[in-house]
Amino acid sequence: MLLPCTVAPPRSVSQILAGLQPDLMRLARRLAASESEAQDLAQETLLRLWLRRAEIGQVDDLRAYARAALRNLYRQGLRRAPHLPLEEAEDPSVAPEVFGALALADLQGAIRRLPTDQATLIALVMSGETSPAALAGRTGCGVNTVMSRLARARAQLRRDMDMAPGAPVASLL
Repeated sequence: MLLPCTVAPPRSVSQILAGLQPDLMRLARRLAASESEAQDLAQETLLRLWLRRAEIGQVDDLRAYARAALRNLYRQGLRRAPHLPLEEAEDPSVAPEVFGALALADLQGAIRRLPTDQATLIALVMSGETSPAALAGRTGCGVNTVMSRLARARAQLRRDMDMAPGAPVASLL
């Protein structure tokens, strides 16, 4: 009696890559100085393979290709300047002022996207004018109009800057 032939269902790219992971981890552990570095190396290799998943079908020996990719990635890391773990580093890798400058640039972009009437009022407030009556006198609008436009502008800026509704401006710093 002949048994019907069973054909294994085609495996997805994610299943194929998941099957490579144990082999890549073994190789990465031999190359890397620590377990966390080995995990990073294997994961980065799998990520790069995933990004090139459309081309995987053209590779004859995917295991050998993945191992070569991991070794190349390891060699690239050796060529870069060595880095200390954060707890051993003397100075921050990025100056703290950078974050404030980036937040300021994001805020300026968000202000430029506001409607003209709201952006004008925000610019006046930024220049130091905070009295609604003085703002109304400078723009020719009523005090209530100035206050509602400022409220809408601030709400939009909080949304654009991913801040909670009603969050103080100081939380940008």
